[in-house]
Amino acid sequence: MDYSKFFSEYVRSIKASDIRELLKIVEKGNVISLAGGLPDPRSFPKDEIAKIAREVIERFGEKALQYSPTRGVSYFLEAVKNFSIRHGVAVNEGDGIITTVGSQQALYLLGRAFLDPGDYVVTEEPTYLGALQAFRGIGVRYLTVPIDEDGMRTDKLEEVLKKAKSEGLRLKMIYTVPTCHNPAGTTLPMDRRRHLLELAEEYDLIVVEDDPYSFIAFEERDVKPLKTLDRSGRVIYLSTVSKILAPGLRLGWAIGPDPLISRMELVKQEIDLHTSTLSQYIAAEAMNRGVIDRHIPFIKRLYREKRDAMLAALEEYMPEGIKWTKPIGGLFVWVWLPEGVNSRKLLEKAIEKGVVFVPGDSFYPSGGGENTMRLNFSYPSPEEIREGVRRIAEAIREYQG
Repeated sequence: MDYSKFFSEYVRSIKASDIRELLKIVEKGNVISLAGGLPDPRSFPKDEIAKIAREVIERFGEKALQYSPTRGVSYFLEAVKNFSIRHGVAVNEGDGIITTVGSQQALYLLGRAFLDPGDYVVTEEPTYLGALQAFRGIGVRYLTVPIDEDGMRTDKLEEVLKKAKSEGLRLKMIYTVPTCHNPAGTTLPMDRRRHLLELAEEYDLIVVEDDPYSFIAFEERDVKPLKTLDRSGRVIYLSTVSKILAPGLRLGWAIGPDPLISRMELVKQEIDLHTSTLSQYIAAEAMNRGVIDRHIPFIKRLYREKRDAMLAALEEYMPEGIKWTKPIGGLFVWVWLPEGVNSRKLLEKAIEKGVVFVPGDSFYPSGGGENTMRLNFSYPSPEEIREGVRRIAEAIREYQG
């Protein structure tokens, strides 16, 4: 039977994530993965989560196992508020908070609540692939801003916004991952953060700050969340417990002006009614008991060691003419290959050698980036990182002939 005639135009427009497709190769075994953004399983405080889960059911059983409000369990929302403030994220009077199924769902809610076909979104280039997937089905168009070793070039952002205004483009939103960027690993300095917000004010735009990684920045940097610097109520802040507790809880949140959060709430009602009540109670207890705060230093040490192993291997093995970022935290290193090296074709050689990475063009909404790639250091061991980088370098030399 030909099922294709039943497919909607929306589902016809969706293409599979390169990262998810690469994970299928990894599952077959004998392959070192520097591709996915999986946390190291040692970063999960399993014993504490097990104890909390039992006590939550014993203490909150009737509530924790029941339906709950779309916006979230008040017990969890209060825990998120206090946790955010402890970590330097402002929650202002007039702000609302909504619980989401990971921060990925928050992106989907944002797209459906605020964007129409033909609207323009400004992003870094490269940018987070999940955001592109969340917005793609709406028919959004992108204006892109190049990055350097310090993230989005806000001087170029100013040029992009000025041009868009002169052309009368329907521009609503700047989407950014300013701290420990995915995929690039960059962190936006304070002067650029302030400049970005000044431009958002001048051109009257919403700013979406996607921040899964600042909690696990393992080098100090004089930066503050855009949400904390915001003085006009235009930043929506997204985060998650996926990197600091466990991704299997599928739990994230958005903090922003309540008129905006309430629109996201309406969209969520249509999708899933509410996020897992049990997960919310477990995460709230992990926040309130200090489990996450006590565990974060271990995660930082773990990922610093792996980051250092990757940077050392790149320095040792990579041929001349290759550059890479030096992240202060997060999970990724971004690599610029010489012009003329196509990372998708390089991936074919790398797979033959038993290693995978993500070709960089996946993260370019307007095309380009064929000579770039993203490397993950959070999941593999330091030994696997070293060997994986060595194999990629060998594939590059063979590619170049």
